Amino acid sequence: MPQHTVTSYDDELKGLASRVAEMGGLAETMVNDSVSALVRKDSEQAQKIVQTDKRLDQLQHELEETAVLIIARRQPVAQDLRDIVAAMRISSDLERVGDLAKNIAKRVIAIDNSFNSKRFALGVEHMAELAQQQLKSVLDAYAERDAEAAETVREQDDEIDAIYTSIFRELLTYMMEDPRQISICAHLLFCAKNIERIGDHATNIAENVTYMVTGSQPQDERPKVDETGFVESGNA
Repeated sequence: MPQHTVTSYDDELKGLASRVAEMGGLAETMVNDSVSALVRKDSEQAQKIVQTDKRLDQLQHELEETAVLIIARRQPVAQDLRDIVAAMRISSDLERVGDLAKNIAKRVIAIDNSFNSKRFALGVEHMAELAQQQLKSVLDAYAERDAEAAETVREQDDEIDAIYTSIFRELLTYMMEDPRQISICAHLLFCAKNIERIGDHATNIAENVTYMVTGSQPQDERPKVDETGFVESGNA
């Protein structure tokens, strides 16, 4: 980040970056806790995640308000403007990551504890570990202004998609074999889809880090191997 003659301006830009880091840490925790609640079928922890999402929403709202004020007062150009725009875009993705973690938590509350979902939940847990690593790596890339590291994250999205496709097919087969479990398996499918979408948001963040550092978006089409065509309807 370039240094300015007006110290308060530098402080404002650093404040935006700090707010993104705070949002990132909270989003990572929510993802981890939601998947942990799913594996352990912990409804109490799931309820806490639903409440935590309000804090993430508040942080995103505050960041956007601050960014708009900086633009209005400072009329930034070039690198400064890209820093501000990237912070706003990334905060939006992190807010959506929180929504997706909240959605998983809501599914945990809805799942019948009598159903032995551990086999499938562990598959979702492995998928979530990859998504969390993506999220951590891309937030590190943002903090270090590392476009190459961001591109590495972007290229890893196909691995999460492949695991999601495998889980989707396995759950679909299970539902066909035992229709009594359709409702429960549908909840698990939604959880898996939400994890896959978290990976997509990490990829979005990677593209915005590239934009922030270089001034241009990646030109090649991002890898995508989700073959299910399954999309969860409804808002968070």
